[in-house]
Amino acid sequence: MLLFLSQEAEARPGPRPGAAAAAGLGPAPGMAVCGEAVGAGSLPSELVVHIFSFLAGPDRLRASAACSHWRECLFYPALWPRLRLSLRVSPAERPRLDFLMRKCGWFVRELRVQFAADNYPSAGSGGGVCEGAAAAAEGETPPLCPRWLDLLRTYLELVLCVLSSVRNNRNLQKLSLFGDISILQQHGSISNTYLGKVDPDGKKIKQIQQLFEEILGNSRQLKWLSCGFMLQIVTPSSLSSLSNPIANTMEHLSLLDNHIPGNTTLITAVELERFVNLRSLALDFCDFTAEMARVLADSNHVPLHRLSLLVHNISIMHKSLENMPEDENWKALTRNSTNLRVYIMAFDVKSDDMLRILKPSIPLERIHFDSYITCVSGAVVDLISRQYDKFLTHFILMNDVIDMSGFPDLSDNRNEDPLVLLAWRCTRLSLLAVHGYTVWAHNLIAIARLRGSDLKMLEVTEESIDFDQGELADQDVDPVHNLIEQVSLGLGRPWHAVMDIELFSVFTEPTRHFYREMQSFSEGI
Repeated sequence: MLLFLSQEAEARPGPRPGAAAAAGLGPAPGMAVCGEAVGAGSLPSELVVHIFSFLAGPDRLRASAACSHWRECLFYPALWPRLRLSLRVSPAERPRLDFLMRKCGWFVRELRVQFAADNYPSAGSGGGVCEGAAAAAEGETPPLCPRWLDLLRTYLELVLCVLSSVRNNRNLQKLSLFGDISILQQHGSISNTYLGKVDPDGKKIKQIQQLFEEILGNSRQLKWLSCGFMLQIVTPSSLSSLSNPIANTMEHLSLLDNHIPGNTTLITAVELERFVNLRSLALDFCDFTAEMARVLADSNHVPLHRLSLLVHNISIMHKSLENMPEDENWKALTRNSTNLRVYIMAFDVKSDDMLRILKPSIPLERIHFDSYITCVSGAVVDLISRQYDKFLTHFILMNDVIDMSGFPDLSDNRNEDPLVLLAWRCTRLSLLAVHGYTVWAHNLIAIARLRGSDLKMLEVTEESIDFDQGELADQDVDPVHNLIEQVSLGLGRPWHAVMDIELFSVFTEPTRHFYREMQSFSEGI
């Protein structure tokens, strides 16, 4: 379903219906002026547009059904400066998307498009990966089911529709595209072999890349460019399409996991030198080199306020960590950018690699771990609590364990739990979310008491919570009821464990959550 994501209209005072007529200032409803009936269809277009400006998006759409004249006024450029869409990857979206983009694509100033993943076939469903699991077990390339290939084909068509509609838009100031390719990768590696089945000779991919470069080349006001988890839309030559004046005034640049093969880098330190006014940057960690840190630390560059880094095990496998910034590079960067804050998302990264990545001088404000194979160690959590106690506000620890026989326990010493030490040391911690790791009930109570009402969000899944044998053996106290009561008292508000993990996108859609949080993190300068 196509969703309009717009701000609610503010209530504005106005005259009561019929008040003007009662005061003798105008005709009452049903009266005539110069012998002609006065109706909504006779209002000037400027007045209809002004009336529409008071309405929220859905109300505006309903009001436009009044008559053909009002429908013509619906897509007046002043009414749609921002267009935010969430698209299901379905052929039924195409005609509606085509109509909307044809109406608004040429003038919209802010365009944000998210390709929803709720209708991708799951491996456990009848429309899943077919014989993929069996083939993978035998070391063969798993085949993809026809429905999956149809979805990939539809995905490319929707991307083409969006890009072709804004290719000549010179008023575009913000462009944000999110494709959630990681969802596609859960059902098979998106290799050139599979792409060849839906895009022979790579014609659509090349067309998408050319359209993207046209948009950048034609832009005259672009300040914000964000492209995350899109399928090969950005190439190493894409940013060269930006003119120097536009690159010099760009304020936000985000290029995250765009499925670039091998060790290809989307932006180099030399290219980054053009972006002297950049205040917010989001990149794959392996692309953020020591040389880039030196470029951003240069006095000719405005202070950087937000830096979001995606650390992915696949990227580490194909690229080296040898070029990553050392601690002296981070010190130099923070000297020039005193208000810099960093957000790190780590996918299935080994603890040894994380210990190398987490330099002491990183002003780390948020960190999000998401694992399917490799678990985070207690040593990593302990290092974070000691090094970033003055900055850390958000800590998310997620492990989608395949073996449900038991969750890993972070604490080697039951008396010194890393999560409790994190809550004690990090005095600015406001969000803590845990799933897939053992959280002992008495430690959860300690965390609530240490942080109190300053901990705005404490989300722990029910299956992650465990109790000591002594707590379970006490017949006079219900351990679950006691846990809920004590944590609620510590936080100063009612609290319950997360019973349905599907209700929280931070657990079920980590890439989408990260991208959304990165956007707000970057906008909150």
